[in-house]
Amino acid sequence: MVHQQAAPVKKGRSKLVLLGVGVFVLFGVAYGAGLLMNHSEVPKGTTVLGVDIGGGSKEEAVTKLEAALGKRARTPLRLSVEGKEEKLAPDKAGLTLDSQETVREAAGSDYNPVSVIGSLFGGARPADPVIPVDEEKLGVALTDLAGVSGSANDGTIKFEPNKAVAVPGKSGKSLDVNRSMISVRDAYRAQVQTGDPAVVELPVAATEPTITKAELDRAMKEFAEPAMSGLVTIKAGPKQIDFGPARSLPQILSMKPVDGKLVPVYDRAAIDKLLDGVFDGIMITKGDGKKYQVSATDVAQAMQGALLGKTPAERTVAINLNGEG
Repeated sequence: MVHQQAAPVKKGRSKLVLLGVGVFVLFGVAYGAGLLMNHSEVPKGTTVLGVDIGGGSKEEAVTKLEAALGKRARTPLRLSVEGKEEKLAPDKAGLTLDSQETVREAAGSDYNPVSVIGSLFGGARPADPVIPVDEEKLGVALTDLAGVSGSANDGTIKFEPNKAVAVPGKSGKSLDVNRSMISVRDAYRAQVQTGDPAVVELPVAATEPTITKAELDRAMKEFAEPAMSGLVTIKAGPKQIDFGPARSLPQILSMKPVDGKLVPVYDRAAIDKLLDGVFDGIMITKGDGKKYQVSATDVAQAMQGALLGKTPAERTVAINLNGEG
């Protein structure tokens, strides 16, 4: 029987095995060292938008984040609508950088070997900022902005000395609120990230007046023309005061669009000024049973019926001081 000798193990293969074992051991040592050195609440190397918040407690991380990004997060946004620049405060628009929640999500142990070993050599562990958006608040802010920046005008009625004048509306452009919400949200995030409050051009849309010619005609016929047809007299106790179309009523009256209709508006400040204390000391009993000084609001309420009267008697109204009716 012929005995074959076993082939000798190649030295090269042994070296490879030893090298592999060595690398594994080094990896384990590095991983263990990384875990030992990185036992803080916020792991070492954690960054938010380039700001290093790692290696300490959550409170320390929040302080670092606020110091670096707080001013950016509170800086008003620069918005442009049809070339007209407006500023919008983030807090009024429901935009904020939530530093507490950002740190809370970034905190906690990270057992990813790449992150753990990378922290030994200054490796970064990026975390996303938490930037909540109050959609309702942002929508309201942009709707208000649309009201002052639009080029469309609704039809209305102006009250001038001895006459009411119908003013037709005109078409134009106004802020597209829904699309603008996306633009503003993205712009705020970019501002927090870069610190650059760049001007953001907001989208606009064509708009038409909500008050039609038919509604203008109705408001003129049913309210404006009767209101300006003569004096109205308001009485309270032994005192009375006249409001006329030449001077007083143009200061008091206006109309505003509400759901496609023009409704009367009474300027209580103007009424109070015109009263000039004529009803001072005259008290009215309200629904709660208490007595109050007759006010511009009481006069405005009494005036509503008087303005539609056709005769002097119909245009004279006494305020009920007993709280009845």
